[in-house]
Amino acid sequence: MTSARLKAGLTQSELAARLGKPQSFVAKYEGGERRIDVLEFLTIAQALEADPRKLFAVLVRHVAES
Repeated sequence: MTSARLKAGLTQSELAARLGKPQSFVAKYEGGERRIDVLEFLTIAQALEADPRKLFAVLVRHVAES
């Protein structure tokens, strides 16, 4: 998800502002300290103006490689 945020040209703070959350929310899920649910995932994808299906496919590949 970090790469999607960077591709969108957003800082953690800017994304957090779009989400109405503190910057630490973004830092924690990007750092693996916090997991997000499906609704949060969709909200984040929307804030990034990203296709959630493509973003999910990237996450699935990442998990498979881990």
